[in-house]
Amino acid sequence: MTKNVDERKALLRTLTELEQELKELQIRYEQYFAGIEKREPYQDREDLARRIRVVTSRHIVQTDLRFRRQNIATRFHSYAGSWDRILRLMDEGKYHRQLGAKTASSPPATKSVANNPAALSEADILFNQLVAAHHASGRTGPPPKREQVAVAIERKRSKIKEKFGEREVEFKVVIEEGKPRIKVRPKN
Repeated sequence: MTKNVDERKALLRTLTELEQELKELQIRYEQYFAGIEKREPYQDREDLARRIRVVTSRHIVQTDLRFRRQNIATRFHSYAGSWDRILRLMDEGKYHRQLGAKTASSPPATKSVANNPAALSEADILFNQLVAAHHASGRTGPPPKREQVAVAIERKRSKIKEKFGEREVEFKVVIEEGKPRIKVRPKN
């Protein structure tokens, strides 16, 4: 009897880990498609696919665990098909990255700005990346406002100038501990 209970707990723990890994992989792909991550998380995807195949090949008697396992496998294959489609469009040059979602706080971009990336200011670019990272990290609540991003950039720029003088700096949006942040560093 305890053997069955232990097997159930182990399988339940494995399924929970697989669900968490699938959620993290989905976020990494969203970050890759948004341009935040530079490389496709291909190896993580292959590792997760292998683990799902191993669990899927097991005979599970309990209906609830069998249903949960099938749900995880189905969601993974659905995501994989979507990721493959987007990757194919990227290879064909037909996919354009969405740098940010339109929110009530951000006015829609005009055609000339939307079609001309050089017309976007540094604050606009970072705002779009920050909004994409905000959505990709699964944060709830509204993303920061464009004005807040511009003020934060200027504040960080002045601190860097105090510390390093007139060196040029570059800004980058990163996700640390599940939160999108703007990092600044002097250019080399």
